Amino acid sequence: MTAEEVVHSYLVALNAHDPDGACALVSDDFYNEHTGVRGESIRGRALYRNRLPRFFETFAGVRYEVEDVAADPPRVVVAYRMSAEYPVGGGSSQPFVIRGVFWFEVRDELIVHRIDYHDGASFERQVGLR
Repeated sequence: MTAEEVVHSYLVALNAHDPDGACALVSDDFYNEHTGVRGESIRGRALYRNRLPRFFETFAGVRYEVEDVAADPPRVVVAYRMSAEYPVGGGSSQPFVIRGVFWFEVRDELIVHRIDYHDGASFERQVGLR
């Protein structure tokens, strides 16, 4: 698979809420880097796999819509629009949409590094945390 195909398959797995499918496309030493103040970067496929179910539960119906892709292997950059619903208490949830950019590095048909750039303040405003 090309680097673009690996990233496409990874995003398909995320949109299907498939932790095993997503993790099959990342390396053992995968570095999931978040640039936001409240984001938490982690290293390792096992730790990433353990956290994905909670992510899918917290951000119900999460979906990444690809707006644009630029590739210069081994790097692939994806501009995205993320939509989901976030629990706000009392059994209700608040829908939100944020735009961001993923920067991927792909080696040997596996994602070794992902950087996520997005505006966390926009998310917080939409779900009533600010």
